[in-house]
Amino acid sequence: MRALILMLPLALASFPTLAQDRAGGDFSAAVLPGAEREAFQKIPWGKIPRKHWDRVRSGRSLTRQTWVISPSLEPRIAGLGPTYNRPSCLSCHPGNGRGEAPAAPGDPMRGMLVRLSIPSQDGHGGPKPEPRYGDQLNEFGIPGVPGEGEAFLTWTTHTERLADGQEVTLRQPKIGFRRLAHGPLHPELMTSARIAPPIYGLGLLEAVPEADILAIAKAQKAAGEGIAGQPNRVWDALRRRHALGRFGWKANQPTTRQQIAGALAGDMGITSDVLPEPNCPPAQTACAAVRARVGEKHPEISKADLDDMTLYHFVLAVPDTRNQNDPKVLAGKALFHAAGCAACHQPSLKTGPFPALPALAGQRIHPYTDLLLHDMGPGLADGRPDYRADGRQWRTPPLWGIGLADAVNAHTGLLHDGRARNLLEAILWHGGEGEKAKEAVRRMSAREREALLAFLKAI
Repeated sequence: MRALILMLPLALASFPTLAQDRAGGDFSAAVLPGAEREAFQKIPWGKIPRKHWDRVRSGRSLTRQTWVISPSLEPRIAGLGPTYNRPSCLSCHPGNGRGEAPAAPGDPMRGMLVRLSIPSQDGHGGPKPEPRYGDQLNEFGIPGVPGEGEAFLTWTTHTERLADGQEVTLRQPKIGFRRLAHGPLHPELMTSARIAPPIYGLGLLEAVPEADILAIAKAQKAAGEGIAGQPNRVWDALRRRHALGRFGWKANQPTTRQQIAGALAGDMGITSDVLPEPNCPPAQTACAAVRARVGEKHPEISKADLDDMTLYHFVLAVPDTRNQNDPKVLAGKALFHAAGCAACHQPSLKTGPFPALPALAGQRIHPYTDLLLHDMGPGLADGRPDYRADGRQWRTPPLWGIGLADAVNAHTGLLHDGRARNLLEAILWHGGEGEKAKEAVRRMSAREREALLAFLKAI
């Protein structure tokens, strides 16, 4: 690492400033001092055809809306339950940002859910739901329907010592359950705690050609450096075929629209044309009885409204990079590449043709992801397969805008279960294919780590 310091002037010359390279291309938004809290809510109206403006406003309203129980005088936003976790999208994605892990066993899970499954696969190769509780624990129920129960976290800690002697305390969650309404969980239960990720830039990621993502995987394998990203192949419910997974912590959703429909169904119990069946496992007789008695409309969100929500997510701007001419940021960028972080967190991608919104096509973007699955080692493993993703694999999360997480959400909970309380903790959890990069960071001096973190906070 001492040699790396001496090489920094040369390295900086190899990485010119990115002033001309906007994070989301035309779908970027400047972050003005004092307005960081709204950084994930910007819409580049001038880049969107005027004929779509009313639909974008409609989608924004539906995303911010609190859903109500059927029947209702407001049928457009009716359909909550019979079981659910939260009544609105922003309950889990405040400010369009990320959720947070509870700090203590008595704290509620705000912006977090627990996936459930048992060994084997469903009919499409995905996780097989837990027989009594389905694929996600829902703690609340509408009148006449009991909530399924509560999940909670307890934490264990250990200390990681860096090469310069600094000690970092890392925490790891253990999932527990209480007040289960329908009997014991399956003896071979597999679980995974997941915080809600930020929702900007999804349209740009969906517009990256599949061939480009597969080419990255091929290049990583050919390089022979221990990085071997794999694509997930998941069920596309509308097209009735398997497709490349792009979204979700294990790349288990193929499109933005299906990701939204999955959240509506899983978190709020709202059916759609994508997922039209109510979430009432056979053991939950009260759930099915209420459905039959009330006789709600199905699907509960119309195709047009789901289309509007999808369009709104497509056009949410990516917060633009900041402080790109700062010498510390430039030094941090050189260190990011020297440590090997860019092998998975690919700095640049380009979008291809995108008929759903042609304005997203042809954009050079800087998301710092390859949208591929990587083995992250035993420390981060949840042991729960999801289509082709095994229990140690996770999709490379985009890093764009990560430095604004604290300003938007008043916390910096990172990784799939929010265990990392800051960027350095997140790095130190890397194992498997990320082990070499983590070790490079662990060997850095305090000054070098400070520069690296300054760069991450600026992208």
